[in-house]
Amino acid sequence: MTLNELKNECIKCTKCPLCEGRNNVVFGDGNENADILLIGEAPGANEDLEGKPFIGRSGKLLDDMMHEAGLTREKNIFITNTVKCRPPENRDPKPTEAALCREWLDLQIEIIKPKIIVCVGRISAQKIIDKNFKVTQMHGEFIEKDGILYTATYHPAAILRNINNRPIAVADWVKIKEKAKSL
Repeated sequence: MTLNELKNECIKCTKCPLCEGRNNVVFGDGNENADILLIGEAPGANEDLEGKPFIGRSGKLLDDMMHEAGLTREKNIFITNTVKCRPPENRDPKPTEAALCREWLDLQIEIIKPKIIVCVGRISAQKIIDKNFKVTQMHGEFIEKDGILYTATYHPAAILRNINNRPIAVADWVKIKEKAKSL
């Protein structure tokens, strides 16, 4: 199965109630042959309207930080979320919603075959890496699972709330780029 075929199937998904309020499935964006897969939590209002992950202020900041590290969606990264539809009022995805959507994410990982998976923010890191993962303490650390390196960094929305964390996140992205080059 290709990533485009998977996207066409995902767009039809009605497995959980999130499908009822969506404008668009936010499947993902970027280079489908990327060595780096970025996983966020869930689409927000802008993402739901456009059908693309990480747009708006947070997305612009994310793109700027990745660019500072020499990374872009178009060249080295594919971006997706743990769930593909926007939860109402931007609430956290419920465990059942994330579980029902996990199949889509697992298939994306299988097709893309990334060398590194970067979780952006606490919720993504706790769902994907470890339920006890603390981004503030463990950001930038690499953990190997099933032949893939996993790491996490600050969510751009958190950086917008505390701009002092931006240099830390940029340093994480530089470390991620260097690690990808070394693999």
